Amino acid sequence: MSDKKYLTSPPEVETMPTGVPYIVGNEAAERFSYYGMKTVLAVFMTKYLLDASGNEDFMSDEEATKWIHYFNAAVYLFPIVGAILSDWLFGKYRTILWLSIVYCIGHAVLALMELSLPIDQRTILFWGLALIAIGSGGIKPCVSAHVGDQFGRKNQFLLPVVFAWFYFSINFGSTISTLLTPYLRDTYGPSVAFAVPGILMGLATIFFWMGRHEFVHIPASGNHFWSETFSREGIRAMKNLIPLFLFVAMFWALFDQTASRWVLQAQHMDRELFSGFSITSDQMQAANPILVMIMIPIFARFLYPFLNRFFTLTPLRKVGMGMFLALPSFMIPAWLEQQIIAGATPHIIWQLLAYIFLTAAEVMISITCLEFAYTQSPNKMKSYIMSLYLLFGIASGNLFTAFVNGYMESQHKAGVEVLPGASYYWFFTGCMAATAVLYVIWAQFYKGETYIQESVGAAPEGDSNDAS
Repeated sequence: MSDKKYLTSPPEVETMPTGVPYIVGNEAAERFSYYGMKTVLAVFMTKYLLDASGNEDFMSDEEATKWIHYFNAAVYLFPIVGAILSDWLFGKYRTILWLSIVYCIGHAVLALMELSLPIDQRTILFWGLALIAIGSGGIKPCVSAHVGDQFGRKNQFLLPVVFAWFYFSINFGSTISTLLTPYLRDTYGPSVAFAVPGILMGLATIFFWMGRHEFVHIPASGNHFWSETFSREGIRAMKNLIPLFLFVAMFWALFDQTASRWVLQAQHMDRELFSGFSITSDQMQAANPILVMIMIPIFARFLYPFLNRFFTLTPLRKVGMGMFLALPSFMIPAWLEQQIIAGATPHIIWQLLAYIFLTAAEVMISITCLEFAYTQSPNKMKSYIMSLYLLFGIASGNLFTAFVNGYMESQHKAGVEVLPGASYYWFFTGCMAATAVLYVIWAQFYKGETYIQESVGAAPEGDSNDAS
């Protein structure tokens, strides 16, 4: 399809592209919708779920954890479809716009949860989450790559700044929705809690459409996508990056349990922050985005420059440090689980300490991987490589967690306890430790290539880059 009425390559400017505010604003609203819906899933599945007759049909902790992580995996599996549609046929803008509509329909299905329908809520939940996975997953590789497409060689120095703001917007939207959606559920019921995020997704779609004349629209490459993807350059990029993504998968296996196991554990903790004021177990998830917004400027302005005085803080070194920072984040829940089993009621402040370690790891791993996956992929493969990161990194990590919990559930039904109590958290801590050690060894041998979209009139060029 022709994009002749739009700018198709970045102009030669040294300033921030005019389309960036529309993308960042869209991302904030979209993340509100996604995290607002996701925040209440664990409690809804274990405390609110009904069958077609209106009888209780609650899930066990293992079953709810399995469902949540299969959903997470699907969200990060569908990016491969979105990336192919984008880079091969439609371009990033059209792919984002059309799949956002599917996304909105998924939220609308979840909002039907409490209506008197001759269908059980598990079925409604399945189809709503499936549509959200297709929509949200399909646009994921395109959105972050679309951000990078707005920059040429003269203003590429602003890429780290805009990716940091991009990540900041994600966490701003997440913070508000994580605090608000459980309140809506407890006050007005699950349907309202699912409907409000859907409204925000609709607004996000409209805001994105409004910026269409400000964006740089990198055209789809057509059948050249396949020849470039499986060219020597494309295969080299995939061979370089897929091992990195697989190492990062274990971090996401831990991180995404903040929406499942950490919520379920928090139900057994003292959540009173001060006299007369308590938070819900799922509202505690707001600690992560709040900490991200605090840590991003601190890391960028103080920690990274300080560490650079002693050694060159390359992207791969940031990721390695993040992996080791993730270890205490699961050691603390293991200790908390021991206290709970012993009959104590530990205060929620201890889970906040775990969030501090996990969020520090996230800032060093997730932001770095977003930028690194973009700059290390050939220009016509930006969305595709980003989808590989989401597939091999985040989806496979969530599949690992889902498989573990699925196995635990099946063994529990057979009368056998697998990874009971604190041993569950120690198991994931051990997996993360082994992964971090192996990663440090692998990272010493990485050498990649840096690619930036060409400005108008610029000649193609690939920069050699020792990223390790």
